[in-house]
Amino acid sequence: MARVGDRRHGPSLGRAPRERLQCGPGTHGVSRPSMSDLAPSVGCMPGLVVEQQLSLDDLGTPLCDVTFVVVDLETTGGKPVDAGITEIGAVKVRGGEVLGEYQTFVNPGVPIPPFIAALTGITDRMLAGAPSVTAAVAGFWEFARGAVLVAHNAPYDMSFLRGAGDKADLPWPGPRVVDTARIARRAIARDEVRNCKLETLSRLFHSPTPPCHRALDDARATVAVLHGLMERMGPLGVHCLEDLLAFGGRTTPQQRTKRHLAGDLPEAPGVYIFRNAQGHALYVGTSRNIRSRVRSYFTASEQRKRMSEMVGLADRVDPIVCATDLEARVRELRLIAEHKPPYNRRSRHPERQVWLALTREPHPRVVTVSAVRESHLAAIGPFASRGAATLASEALHEALPLRTCTDRLPRGPRRDAGCVRGQLGQCAAPCARSGDSDAYAVTAQRALAAFSGDSRAVVTAIHDRMATLAETGRFEQARSWRDRLESYVRASVRRHRLAALAEAEEVVAAQLVDGAWHIHVIRYGRLAAAGVAPRGEDPRPVVDALLMSGDSVEPGTALTEETDLLWRWLVDARLVRTSTPLSLPIHVGGEVADSLRRAREAAETLRYTADRRGLRPSA
Repeated sequence: MARVGDRRHGPSLGRAPRERLQCGPGTHGVSRPSMSDLAPSVGCMPGLVVEQQLSLDDLGTPLCDVTFVVVDLETTGGKPVDAGITEIGAVKVRGGEVLGEYQTFVNPGVPIPPFIAALTGITDRMLAGAPSVTAAVAGFWEFARGAVLVAHNAPYDMSFLRGAGDKADLPWPGPRVVDTARIARRAIARDEVRNCKLETLSRLFHSPTPPCHRALDDARATVAVLHGLMERMGPLGVHCLEDLLAFGGRTTPQQRTKRHLAGDLPEAPGVYIFRNAQGHALYVGTSRNIRSRVRSYFTASEQRKRMSEMVGLADRVDPIVCATDLEARVRELRLIAEHKPPYNRRSRHPERQVWLALTREPHPRVVTVSAVRESHLAAIGPFASRGAATLASEALHEALPLRTCTDRLPRGPRRDAGCVRGQLGQCAAPCARSGDSDAYAVTAQRALAAFSGDSRAVVTAIHDRMATLAETGRFEQARSWRDRLESYVRASVRRHRLAALAEAEEVVAAQLVDGAWHIHVIRYGRLAAAGVAPRGEDPRPVVDALLMSGDSVEPGTALTEETDLLWRWLVDARLVRTSTPLSLPIHVGGEVADSLRRAREAAETLRYTADRRGLRPSA
């Protein structure tokens, strides 16, 4: 692949030759402009910024430049795995200035114990209309994106956030965490305070907001404690983020001896690869600042046992500087798929996918497969797991009386009687002389339509089943059919959006990020080129340069996960040009999938009310 710049950083996606495009100053809260903003008619001036070598600050990231998100949780007092969060409060600060605050009640899905209600003042009535744990935690991570987390007694808060993520199947973002309680035990003399509780420290540092067992007020108090501790640690030589992370805990001998591995890394966005002495990839990751992120692996903030073990085996770190965050994420996927590093858990085996396919035979049936082949009429997926594929298969069989037997049937029936499903009317029994082959052929055509982007038959059948169950008070069974329908519709939508992008010869799109245009060229579902154009300059020469230097891509060579990632990026991007229109079948079910997701989240929010009133069945 074409690459401009220092060859030590490894191969890169195609870019504008000889020149590197430099981002302008970051801005937040900018409204999404139209594509007319990309034209010179609005006053843009052509020109490119020549790439310059970034200087390395051996002292790390100054504390005044670090964005901290100070967070506090109120909970039901149960186990973290139950994710019993009742309130989230957070304050975003940088350089002593408050940038924003985040506060929300959270419906934990269970009643609040009386002693917790008395302690916090939070009651079940206050949480009746609150967001679910999934929605609230997702909103918090969006607020805290890219920041260093701070909490008083951080392991407690982090365990509940991790438990909520596991319960909702949200990926753990792996933030760097500062624990003010641990730092206080080292920075404050024992004869100065009787303990290191938040209430005690807030009085010591004269916090304007006293803690009161409410999330936002406690977070505000923790901000005052954090700033007070920073003043105490200045004379102790703590001036940068890396020093702060190391001050709050103990590093292992391996971390201390390997710290030099981050010394020559660039302070730029991209991918980093930990390698052992033999050159084998151990771990692949991405970051907006490679050097800063790699340095964090050698501080006390890194508590993961797998990562500590990996650091002990690492012999060097190879950086790959990328133009955009999207390019870095794509490279990460490709490198993990190629090298299968043992300390990466996700995306190591893209070949291990799960699909539902309709077989190409006289009497088609639905099968679960790991790859789509010529022997299949159509397919949907890939699914996140075999269990999700089973749910979708059950929805299809409920709506369409397809056979479930695994025998390869001849065109003409040879048996006198069909199987049990045929006798129950759940299959047209094309295998039996008493069956109806013509009726099965009609069912097969409807199934092909359901696999080809027309979800109406399945949606209607499952909706009718859910309505019948709800009318008879069997709400749990109705919910299970809702989950089956959602699994089918989501897989159908994903299959067709992957196909739409994988079949497009060329797509050029741009997205405004921190005041600069991130421009990408996508060919047959694979990222071919990436570049950045500062806002205020004509981006069309950049587009032309990327088109000329971009990779040549053969159809069918893109990773499914990469194509899916690119499609999700395109949803919020502006199309510059495309060889073919990007469209989905009108009845594929995208709006149905959204409504089912909202219904599931609403059910999670209201379920605890049904528990309290005894409306849910006990079994």
